[in-house]
Amino acid sequence: MTKVRFNYLLLGLFLFQLNSCKHTEGKKHDVNAPDYWDNAELVWNDEFEGDRLSTQNWRFETGQNGWGNNELQNYVADENVKVSNGTLKIIAKKTGNGREIGDYTSTRLKSTEEFTYGRMEIRAKLPDYKGKGLWPAIWMLGNDIGTKGWPQCGEIDIMEYVSYRPNTVYSTIHSTANNHVDGTEASSGPIELETAEEEFHTYGLLWSAEYVKFYLDDIDNIKYTFERPEDFNQDNWPYSKPFYFLLNLAVGGNWGGQQGVDDVAFPAVMEVDFVRVYQVK
Repeated sequence: MTKVRFNYLLLGLFLFQLNSCKHTEGKKHDVNAPDYWDNAELVWNDEFEGDRLSTQNWRFETGQNGWGNNELQNYVADENVKVSNGTLKIIAKKTGNGREIGDYTSTRLKSTEEFTYGRMEIRAKLPDYKGKGLWPAIWMLGNDIGTKGWPQCGEIDIMEYVSYRPNTVYSTIHSTANNHVDGTEASSGPIELETAEEEFHTYGLLWSAEYVKFYLDDIDNIKYTFERPEDFNQDNWPYSKPFYFLLNLAVGGNWGGQQGVDDVAFPAVMEVDFVRVYQVK
């Protein structure tokens, strides 16, 4: 083989390898590729081991100001949360006469870490069904809520439940263009789940630059997809920035208390087995 032909052969091999790398890299970052989330790596988690809540992972949000929804509970620190036997327990208690603001206590936790995109999984069991008025939620808020307010900051409700509709959960997103105040929220609608109150289930989120997808128990069991609008902006797609987690158990409120509050529902407990975040590097 002459030196010229050999050099051409090396050049051809180099170009082939370069093209192969570009193809592989493009596939890796194609969020619509069937195997895209197979490459996700665990980047943050809380398995709720031990006997106390991790203050490195969570902080309490406290108060009885209605939280924008006319809720009745007073969110307190420490007293209404317990970590034992590998799960987090968020407990709502009746402490007053009932059905008035401050007559109940509960807990609202905010993650100290914030994330942009990823596969989020939260395994949880909802409160045993004993009556109406409970409103547990697993959700996320944009980290600029302090400057932009709601709904401009964006909200991702991975799981919501109201106890006057047992055996049913919801997944929803809120933004300036899509929110429940205007009746324009983008939602899965009711998802039937007969063992929501009796068994643990995995509530999952696949969040990329192009879509938000919600799944139940299995990554292939997609229950709702919201795709980024073609003409997207801050009003209709505030989902390209950091968000943090919220775990809470509310009492009453515009939705949770729509059919009243049954005081026999207390004490009520939402258990969380784990919170995990995977991202594609």
